[in-house]
Amino acid sequence: MRFSRCLLGKIARWNGDHQNSTVYRCKEGNRRMTDAPLFSDASASGYVIDAENAAEMARLIVQDRLITQAMGGLFPEPMKITQVHHLLDIACGPGGWLLDVVKHYPHIQGVGIDISQLMIDYATSLVQTQRISNAQFRVMDATQPLQFPDQAFDLVNGRILTGFLSTTQWPHLLQECWRITRPGGSIRLTEPEYGFTNSAALDTLTGMAAEALRRAHHSFSPHGRTFGTTPMLRFLLSQAGYDSIQQQAHVIDYSAGTPLHQSNTQNLLVVYQLLQPFLVQMHVASAEEVHVLYEQMSTEVRRPEFCGLDYYLTVGGSKPQ
Repeated sequence: MRFSRCLLGKIARWNGDHQNSTVYRCKEGNRRMTDAPLFSDASASGYVIDAENAAEMARLIVQDRLITQAMGGLFPEPMKITQVHHLLDIACGPGGWLLDVVKHYPHIQGVGIDISQLMIDYATSLVQTQRISNAQFRVMDATQPLQFPDQAFDLVNGRILTGFLSTTQWPHLLQECWRITRPGGSIRLTEPEYGFTNSAALDTLTGMAAEALRRAHHSFSPHGRTFGTTPMLRFLLSQAGYDSIQQQAHVIDYSAGTPLHQSNTQNLLVVYQLLQPFLVQMHVASAEEVHVLYEQMSTEVRRPEFCGLDYYLTVGGSKPQ
C-alpha cells in the first residue's frame, strides 16, 4: 500500500519534532488529518479510539518506543529468548515492537495482528521496504477466536489491551492465547496505570478517562477510580491455566526537564484530543468542560514545575509442559 505524503510527513514530524501541533494539514485539498472519526462507539465495537485514525497510528508509533525505553528494552524480564522461535504480538498497531524484536533476534518468526487495516498496511509496508523476512502482519479481531492452529507460538505478547477489551472479553482472549501457546511456552502482558501528576487538569482528565472506561465495561475498578486492569492480570492468567506467574513494574517519569518530557507530553496531548468524544459519549463531562480541561492541561504540562509519572506492569506466565 502506498501512503500519502501527508501521512508520512505527519509521522516523520512525530518522530523528529514532538512539539509540532497535534493537527496537521495535507497539501492535497488542505484537509485535516483529524477530520476522520476520532473514536468508535464503545457500546457497539468496544474500541475507545477509532482504529483507522491516522493521528492514533502516529501516536502509537511514538508510544511503542516510549514504553520499550521505559521498560528497559524489548524483554527486560528474565526470559529464555533462545527458546522463542514463533512469537505472536496481539494488537500490534503499526508494528514497532515486533519489528524491533525480529531485527534484534533474527531466529524469531514474528506475527502481528491488529483489527486496523491502516495499521497492518503500514507495518507490512515497513516489512517490504526494509526487506524483513521473519515478520508478517495480519488483520484480525482479537475479541474473536484467533485464526491460528493449536500450540502455534512459543510466546504471546500483548501491550495495553484495555483500550479494546471489555472485562468479559479478557477471559475469552486468554483462553485463546492458552490454546495457541505450545506447552512450555509463555505469555506476557503489559498494562498501565496513568496520570500520577501535579497537574490539576490532567488529574481530572485521568479520572474522567478511568470512569468512562468503567462505564464502557473496560475497567475492573469497582468505582472507576483507576484504570483497573493491572491488579487483575495475575488472576486472569492463573484462571486461563498459566503458572510460574511473575510480575515486573516499570515507570515513565515525564516530569519537566526529564528526557521523556517532550515526547510523552505530546503523546498526552494527542490521546486526550482523541478521547474527548468518548468522554462525552460516556457522559462523564460535557464537550465544553472537556475542552476547557484540555486547554488547561496543555498549559500545565509545559510548566517547569510539572511532575508526572505513568506506571506499567508486565505479568508473564508459562503453559505447563
